Amino acid sequence: MAASSRSPLRPVVVSIGGSVLLTGDGDPDYLSELAELLGRVGHTVPLVVTTGGGRTAREYIHLGRALGLTEFELDELGIDVTRLHARLLAGRIGSPTPSHPPASVREAVEALRHASPVVLGGTEPGHTTDGVAALVAVRLRAARLVNATNVKGVYDADPRGNRAARRIDRLSWPEFRRMVQAATTGEAGQTFLFDRLGADALARAGIPLSVVDGRDLPNLESAILGRSFDGSRIEP
Repeated sequence: MAASSRSPLRPVVVSIGGSVLLTGDGDPDYLSELAELLGRVGHTVPLVVTTGGGRTAREYIHLGRALGLTEFELDELGIDVTRLHARLLAGRIGSPTPSHPPASVREAVEALRHASPVVLGGTEPGHTTDGVAALVAVRLRAARLVNATNVKGVYDADPRGNRAARRIDRLSWPEFRRMVQAATTGEAGQTFLFDRLGADALARAGIPLSVVDGRDLPNLESAILGRSFDGSRIEP
């Protein structure tokens, strides 16, 4: 099914972190299975997917910073990497997904009138791909945004370095925004819980955010479809 503004289903937006796309462990199989899932779901649900830059983007940003590039230029480097990831995933999904990812929120929204899923990377300096996903979700009045990351939800501490970290399965937007504000600085290449801009935009629009392990594909599909899933949910 080609998505259109006449679809009876509300769109869903998925933000896939770069740390999920490229781990060095079984990436070709994972990307193929992810592409199959997104292509299949996108036939019935209007779907927009953003791809992060992850480790590859951070390596370029660290190198650029050592060479004296500005934060604006470092953001542009990271955006280029996210767009490469988007082209990789879009190419594997195939038609009708546009092979050249949209370069702006407006272009992504317009593309969804004719094709689903639509895959894109970053858009402009100062906006992470989480932030882009949130802006797309608000523009589309999406049913939900699903954040596919490398942990199994939102925790009260980093679970990768703290075995005592406790997952929080449900949060209100004020609670989540406080966590985001405390954890981010806006510096290019930072690893963070979620984008400040994105959290603020989703909270104002009242759009739920689901946070799941992006490598658990059956669970990711459940979250996209609005079914019961293992992870965290932030809602009004």
